[in-house]
Amino acid sequence: MKVTARATRSGSWWAVEVPEVPGLFTQVKRLEHVREQVADAVELLEGVPAADVQIALLPVFDTATDGVVHGAQDAAAAAAAAQSVASRRMRSAVARLRDEQLTMRDIAEVLGISHQRVSQLAQDAGVREAG
Repeated sequence: MKVTARATRSGSWWAVEVPEVPGLFTQVKRLEHVREQVADAVELLEGVPAADVQIALLPVFDTATDGVVHGAQDAAAAAAAAQSVASRRMRSAVARLRDEQLTMRDIAEVLGISHQRVSQLAQDAGVREAG
């Protein structure tokens, strides 16, 4: 069973409501406890084993705070995507520079990274050190 746990801050507690299960309201001190509490409550109220309950946690904030949170999440996702692109391009550059017969240390100087990192990227790209 899939449910949404809507958690709203109330003093030093989180008030949790699950719209899919009428009457399911609980509270927790920390968000990390929401899933366990909700799964247990769904089991009690609906007879669905706690292990079979999939819970989407939705912290509810005012509009300004929600905007800041989503902005931070979007920036983190963009940074992860940029890191993925950078890693692929670095592996490609290492492979290309190895094809040009540059040493790992020279590649490190060209790319501005350590020769150890060049070796890791070369290994990831399937490039072998000249023997």
